[in-house]
Amino acid sequence: MPCFVMNKNAQKNGDHEVHEVGCEHGPDSKNQLSLGEHAKCDTAVAAAKKIYSSADGCFFCCPTCHTS
Repeated sequence: MPCFVMNKNAQKNGDHEVHEVGCEHGPDSKNQLSLGEHAKCDTAVAAAKKIYSSADGCFFCCPTCHTS
């Protein structure tokens, strides 16, 4: 099962982006918050939304969860 992290820093639109660990577009380690293991990105994004109300999947590593 893949591990996911989210960016503590919001994008310009307010979303905190969720990435699979190892994504080349992921945040620096100091800006990461671990979301743990998830079977799919949708549950990782749901976990991120419990921390920050606005979250979205990375266009590159989580394209099925990228909505904005």
